[in-house]
Amino acid sequence: MSEENKKKNNLKGNPFQNKNPKKPNSNGFNFYWIYAIIIGIFIAIQLYDFQGGAKSISWSRFENQMLKNGDVEKIIIVNKEDAEIFIKSEAFNKPEYKDASKKSGRVVPQYIIEVGSVDSFERKLAEAQSAVNSSEKISPTYEERKNWGLSIFEWIFPVLIMIGLWVFIMRRMSGGSGPGGQIFNIGKSRASLYDAEDKIKITFADVAGLEEAKEEVEEIVSFLKNPTKFTTLGGKIPKGALLVGPPGTGKTLLAKAVAGEANVPFFSLSGSDFVEMFVGVGAARVRDLFNQAKQKAPCIIFIDEIDAVGRSRGKGAYQGGNDERENTLNSLLVEMDGFGTNSGIIILAATNRPDVLDSALLRPGRFDRMISVDKPDVIGREAIFKVHLKPLKVAGEVDAQKLAVQTPGFAGAEIANVCNEAALIAARHNKSLVDMQDFNDAIDRVIGGLEKKNKLISPEEKKIVAYHEAGHAVAGWYLEHADPLVKVSIVPRGVAALGYAQYLPKEQFLYTVEQLTDSMCMALGGRAAEELIFGKVSTGALSDLERITKMAYGMVTIYGMNKRIGNISFYDPKGNEFGFTKPYSEATAQAIDEEVKIIIENAYQKTLGLLKEKNTQLEIIAQELLKKEVIFQADLERLIGKRPHDKVIELIPEIINTPPNSIIAPDAKKSGEDLNDTAISDIV
Repeated sequence: MSEENKKKNNLKGNPFQNKNPKKPNSNGFNFYWIYAIIIGIFIAIQLYDFQGGAKSISWSRFENQMLKNGDVEKIIIVNKEDAEIFIKSEAFNKPEYKDASKKSGRVVPQYIIEVGSVDSFERKLAEAQSAVNSSEKISPTYEERKNWGLSIFEWIFPVLIMIGLWVFIMRRMSGGSGPGGQIFNIGKSRASLYDAEDKIKITFADVAGLEEAKEEVEEIVSFLKNPTKFTTLGGKIPKGALLVGPPGTGKTLLAKAVAGEANVPFFSLSGSDFVEMFVGVGAARVRDLFNQAKQKAPCIIFIDEIDAVGRSRGKGAYQGGNDERENTLNSLLVEMDGFGTNSGIIILAATNRPDVLDSALLRPGRFDRMISVDKPDVIGREAIFKVHLKPLKVAGEVDAQKLAVQTPGFAGAEIANVCNEAALIAARHNKSLVDMQDFNDAIDRVIGGLEKKNKLISPEEKKIVAYHEAGHAVAGWYLEHADPLVKVSIVPRGVAALGYAQYLPKEQFLYTVEQLTDSMCMALGGRAAEELIFGKVSTGALSDLERITKMAYGMVTIYGMNKRIGNISFYDPKGNEFGFTKPYSEATAQAIDEEVKIIIENAYQKTLGLLKEKNTQLEIIAQELLKKEVIFQADLERLIGKRPHDKVIELIPEIINTPPNSIIAPDAKKSGEDLNDTAISDIV
């Protein structure tokens, strides 16, 4: 076995080994040590004492001890700053000179005096020698000395600082930290390459609830593994596939599964990796990415959040950065399907905003397939729960099917978060297993935040909230097309929610006028109850009014559900970037506003009439709420009888009888796609 194969096997056998080890420098020497050595030399030169450790003394000691006793041999004034004192050799061993430098001799001075002014020093020296009356007069000599090390250091150190700053800035701008991260490599692609050595562990078995999308991408993987199966019939593999869906539905996870299943190199990067402050860098990175891919073909390129670089061209009114983005997109379009074909390169991309993508990017030949990765239905949610329940230590009562029914509208990421929160809650209560109660609390925690147990509410506010929620409950109970009620609560939760009524939406995609109207009536039940009982309304219906206003405008302007406006839809999927124009006249706008107001007023009057008719039931539910704070479907059946219009929908006992500390909070599910898509009717 070769040395190279042995190294590879050692890397695979060690789970803690770095997947991408850096190659050591071939010469075993780091060039930056040269800088460190040079700086160290100059610092040593600067700090070196050329005067041999001579001791600095005062003038009085020099005069009274050395001159008076005649022990001074000579005096050298250096650079008109310091006077070096040399002691005679016969006086060197006297006790008073024991602090003198041990480096005795004619070269190294023993003492130093600061001169200050040369004239003043000479005058004082002459006066001192005259007072001694010695025949031996000492005249100082003068020397000019240069510290070459300090001079060179003062000249070269700023240059080194400037060079270091320049290297640091260039590497920060280019995004690299090694020899390959210089300014000249700024146009290089930032894609991460996953090949046989860096194989991703995620497979299609880890992707649940996306069966249709899995079939589409599995075909791409099958082509890469066995291309002759498709080419013998004359078929061609799609050049690209675009994964489209709301956030958290598993688009990136599906791409990871493709990387784990396909035995080909896999390039992964984000659309924002093409964006740079320099002109032309984005286009250069696109070209470099495809050049690398051609060398590794057959291979897969995955671009996450492609809307960062693939927005429609020509919509911006400003120049500069917009032109640079368009140049990057043009380069991407040419590389995906231009004059020169890129055989063996398959493009995968993901986005949650397909409406803003350029039409040239979406055409066949570039992205042949648009794969919808939508929020899972109840069967898909059950499969996703089964995947995320595997690593947890769960009790036997935990059922994935029951959890799937409790979480309508949840995406895969939200389900994963629920499972993780359940495990954390169980650990917080020192449990050995995660039970169903922990999952109920986790659902409440993920949707609406912590329960505000210590939030103080006045009795008057609590009474208003109770009747408000009772109004929702009664309206939803007796309206034919309303969703089944799960529970009603007046326990504060989240940021500003004082209460809510929770419903279980049906898994449906089409809604009639009657269903939408009943949904609006159910949402208006809280405000109608306030007006009926107290003769005035509060601000607690904010979320209700916001929801029904959006619903009413959708009925009139999008779905053509109004006779006066007619079968006309003003829906613009691409969106007008600046919103300067409307696709209808001022007269039509006024008519739309009038019809929306009529629809909402009719729904409100219908709700008000229903609550007047069921005033007794409203009072019973409100009083029960004031006593228990949380009531469930079973409590409503006990208090006011079974729901009259139901095809009996048997809800799971865990949902019906959830304890009071399990509460789902505001805005449980808002996809923005359907008119009636939330499990919570009201937030007070």
